[in-house]
Amino acid sequence: MFNNLEKINQRPKAFEFYTAEELWTDEYTSKRMLEFHLNESVDLSSRNKKFIEQSLEWIVTRFNVTEETKIADFGCGPGLYTTQLAEKGANITGIDFSNNSIQYAKNISEQKRLNINYIQKNYLEFETEERFDLIIMIMCDFCALSPAHRKTLLKKFNNFLKPGGSVLLDVYSLNAYDKREEKATYEHNLLNGFWSSEKYYGFLNIFKYKKERVILDKYTIIERIRTRVVYNWLQYFSISSLNKLFQNNGFRIEEFYSDIAGKAYSPESDEIAIVAQKNNL
Repeated sequence: MFNNLEKINQRPKAFEFYTAEELWTDEYTSKRMLEFHLNESVDLSSRNKKFIEQSLEWIVTRFNVTEETKIADFGCGPGLYTTQLAEKGANITGIDFSNNSIQYAKNISEQKRLNINYIQKNYLEFETEERFDLIIMIMCDFCALSPAHRKTLLKKFNNFLKPGGSVLLDVYSLNAYDKREEKATYEHNLLNGFWSSEKYYGFLNIFKYKKERVILDKYTIIERIRTRVVYNWLQYFSISSLNKLFQNNGFRIEEFYSDIAGKAYSPESDEIAIVAQKNNL
């Protein structure tokens, strides 16, 4: 028992393990994630309905979205943004890891008779001959990627964009990092049964990595027949680190905002939204 507890509370190196598949492809947890996506009143897997509507109006205006605009949504979930952008006439492609989310989005597009190209795939492995005017990545998904994965994704963005095309994404700020604290929690059916339909015991260890400005939520889920460990990494950014990252990967940052609804940037904000344009060589 002592050795097991030592293992549960062990701090890995930053981004040492990557378990996104556990969240997005496991049949049970992916259904629970979809439930959170579709809960219009909370900001969990997706933003609340009011914010999404504000955000969409701003995106349409900021990027002059018309019937000629080709947009790719990386991590599109159940289509909360893709559906409404398609309704406004844009040419939309949505990519997501979760089969449950993609199937839900496809059903909605069929009901509404919208022509949306949905692809169920890990977006780190996504390839296409299509070229887009705008790529969006929403709900701070970018923060969950390791430095190597971020570099891979920015290279893909650069390849997939038309000359002068733009990226819109949001990240967590260092202000948000400072508000997080390390702790260890043990709970029966941790997160109200999120991890399994069967009885289980859950440990949550929150680790802070000061040098890297990274936080890990490490979940150890102990069921009768198996034990799982899920690593939820979050990178936090400053304006300078974002400038350096995008400039080193073929982009010029045009503007910073406090959110993807176009709120003016404030150093006190917990999030930073970035509009970056592909460099024309």
